[in-house]
Amino acid sequence: MTVLLVFAMVEEFTKQRLLFASLAGSAFLIYLDPQHTANQTKTLVIAQLLAAAVGFAAIEALGAGYVAAAVAMILTTLALVALDRVHPPAIATALAFAFKGGDDSNLVLFAIAVGMVVVLVVVERATLWGLARLTRPKAAP
Repeated sequence: MTVLLVFAMVEEFTKQRLLFASLAGSAFLIYLDPQHTANQTKTLVIAQLLAAAVGFAAIEALGAGYVAAAVAMILTTLALVALDRVHPPAIATALAFAFKGGDDSNLVLFAIAVGMVVVLVVVERATLWGLARLTRPKAAP
């Protein structure tokens, strides 16, 4: 539901729904196994924003098409491995930007959407922490 809410808010500003689809994969992985390195919030932010920038740069440099997409995918993969911030949904982000075209506003909107996913992760973790504290048995005096 939270990812759908992010999509609805993005819809208010752009019609590029598929540009943000990889964030659904990111949200799923974070909720599935939040302790895994690939699913940490820091990894999500670095990987997704780097992938968007690489995809955007590829299409600006090479024009729309498969060459830009291939270059974006390869460069993003190499960069994520080199930075030890591998997050598989980010590859889809690089491809989406490389195929879409050079609209600066999409890059900014994507960064905002990534920030919204991070906020949702923080809210989810705070809720789980609070629930754990409320349901923990009280120690006998």
